[in-house]
Amino acid sequence: MRFVEVDLFGVYVAPISLMMVAAWLVLIALRRAADHFGLLRHVWHPALFVFASYMIILSSIVLIIAR
Repeated sequence: MRFVEVDLFGVYVAPISLMMVAAWLVLIALRRAADHFGLLRHVWHPALFVFASYMIILSSIVLIIAR
């Protein structure tokens, strides 16, 4: 599949930026759930874990859409 620009209120936006926003929204929900259950307390480097989770979510979204 070929990714094309998206027209958003007259401004052309790269499709990766929309995917990044979608991944960020999913990550917010996962972080809230992890904070609620105290899961980030058991991680050695929470910021690195959150960044890695974001990259996994973003790459999964890209692979699903490109399929």
